[in-house]
Amino acid sequence: MNLSSVSHPASRADQALALNMRLIAHHELDGFGGLGEGISMQLTRDGRRILWLAHEGAPKNFSGVDVTDPRKPRLIVQTDLPHMKLRSNSLDVVDDIMAVAYQASAAGITPAGFELFDVSIPEKPRLISHFDCSGPTSRGVHALWFVDGKYVHMAAGAADSKPRNPLDDQFYRIVDVSNPSKPVEAGRWWMPGTQEGDTAEPPARLPAKFDTGFRAHNTNVYPGRPDRAFVGYIDGGAVVLDIADKSNIKVVSQWNHSPPFNGFTHTVLPLFDRNLWIVSDECVQDDGADWPKLVWVVDARSEANPLPIGTFPAPPVDAFVKRGGRFGAHNLHENMPAPCSFQSDTIIVGTFFNAGVRVYDTRNPYRVEEIAYYVPSAPALSPVGSAQLNDVYVDERRIVYAIDRFTGGLYILEMTI
Repeated sequence: MNLSSVSHPASRADQALALNMRLIAHHELDGFGGLGEGISMQLTRDGRRILWLAHEGAPKNFSGVDVTDPRKPRLIVQTDLPHMKLRSNSLDVVDDIMAVAYQASAAGITPAGFELFDVSIPEKPRLISHFDCSGPTSRGVHALWFVDGKYVHMAAGAADSKPRNPLDDQFYRIVDVSNPSKPVEAGRWWMPGTQEGDTAEPPARLPAKFDTGFRAHNTNVYPGRPDRAFVGYIDGGAVVLDIADKSNIKVVSQWNHSPPFNGFTHTVLPLFDRNLWIVSDECVQDDGADWPKLVWVVDARSEANPLPIGTFPAPPVDAFVKRGGRFGAHNLHENMPAPCSFQSDTIIVGTFFNAGVRVYDTRNPYRVEEIAYYVPSAPALSPVGSAQLNDVYVDERRIVYAIDRFTGGLYILEMTI
């Protein structure tokens, strides 16, 4: 495993760092720069590009930024959540329909689920429908995936869910939205042993310090393989599901590095033509308390026997671990099957919280090389005193859009390689 990267200068949180990337614009979103894990780009009927952004927490719900000229981003709409105990965190856009996830701060709070919006006039989003996921043990939807216009795949709770452990409250659900005004559940799957009534024994848990739950996070399904769901199941590892029959979902393969690692598998990104998965962890504790949180390369030639063959070179620990806030892997640009999305089976872009956004060449999967990065200086009023880049989207022009978790807002970058 490669746990070191190219050398960095002495790293201070007030100092921006860059290699083969250039900042071309920055937008603080009118003072509401705390953004979650939802970025999607809409190509409007009149030829504009609208970047939709989900907020990390109340009071704001989602923002739309016109990035037709990425050097002159313009905020065109910003909406509010119903109350302060809700966050929208995740969204996706297909044509003129946007799906937005709602997660409450505690179980039993409403509303919780997802909503569909008509964004054909981006300045005036219009609610189409609400799909309810609230319930006594449910916080709603943490993350969703909507790319084909027909199904929303999501990590969600449910009114009838009875998890044996409250940390296991969100599982994989599929909702048919082919009629956007009447969403209907098409299927669900949870890790055996995590719900009351399961015949399987509960899974062995990590130590309490690292136990973040056996629950779903990213739930990726690509049009090229509509019979497979690639699910990051947090402490349950990477799970690939056969969803050809959505009412009878079956496990195809599982791979988990925890234990001995500290859990939280976030994203499973398949590189179909190369029979590889790129699997990212998520750092969830400050100051390196849950280090290492890495990005893994997994050989998936045999679906039944996935095998890790390496890790991405990590940002240098000494330079970032005490820079403030979280330090480690998180989101990846996921090769969204959309007209405005950059797609590559060799170049991978990811966010690493206080270590910024980073670009990797995976042509040799046994020796991945870091080829570019950008680390912003500490945003004004950041509660942890550093940038915390949370998510990233790359358009087909190779323009990189990275967002900050707390106050930094939107950073627009171009790769210079």
